[in-house]
Amino acid sequence: MLSEEQRQQAIENLRQAHRTKKPCTQLSTTFPQIEIADSYAISSAIANERIAEGRRIIGHKIGLTSKAMQASSQIDEPDYGYIFDDMLLNDGVKVNHADFCVPRVEPELTFILKEPLKGPNVGLVDVMRATEYVVPSIEIIDARVQNPRKITDTVADNAAAAGLVLGGRPVRPDDVDLRWVGAVFYRNSEIEETGLAAGVLGHPAMAIAWLANKLAPFDVTLEPGHMMLSGSFTRPVWADKGDTLHADFGPLGGVAVQFV
Repeated sequence: MLSEEQRQQAIENLRQAHRTKKPCTQLSTTFPQIEIADSYAISSAIANERIAEGRRIIGHKIGLTSKAMQASSQIDEPDYGYIFDDMLLNDGVKVNHADFCVPRVEPELTFILKEPLKGPNVGLVDVMRATEYVVPSIEIIDARVQNPRKITDTVADNAAAAGLVLGGRPVRPDDVDLRWVGAVFYRNSEIEETGLAAGVLGHPAMAIAWLANKLAPFDVTLEPGHMMLSGSFTRPVWADKGDTLHADFGPLGGVAVQFV
């Protein structure tokens, strides 16, 4: 467990990485005694700073929910982070590559809640009942901590959350079998990844259930209107300056982002 002084130093290291767009040394290396509780405390402290600066939390992201993502990160458990209002982007947006450290992108499904969700014992049916729409999305992730990272590094770094691009055709959660929603992920017209949403814990709604139950001991409720990123069902794709990334979700439409 870290001292309060060490937690503050970790927060400053992450702030510096965000300012300079250069990843900092892994917190798990700088502070070998760091525990997962430290990491969540660091992430919450940075989130509170952003709220004090005028940003709003509009949802959460759940990460590392598929075997593909766990293999790419060498981490075998999910994590979560906050989505702020300034992270929300429109389909086809052009983003400045220089605003990120090492940006990558992932195809995901975003659940938009109409009812509150609070654990414990939240299950798949509870999530489906509480969801108004499911929307095709691209998540921009950005590691402010050097690789290779441990779960304590990713959690402290807001689960690498950096941007959320919504697009395609929103659907009611029972309009389609969400397990079989697929995506073909292109970079500059070349297919980089393909996958099915069933890769996320067997059903993408289970990621939302996991988060509601994970937050239950802290008396946190997932709020109506919040956007819940369920996690990628492919490996992440690197985004270089000039790249256009396009996720084709078939009948659910497509969503794209360009780095300039």
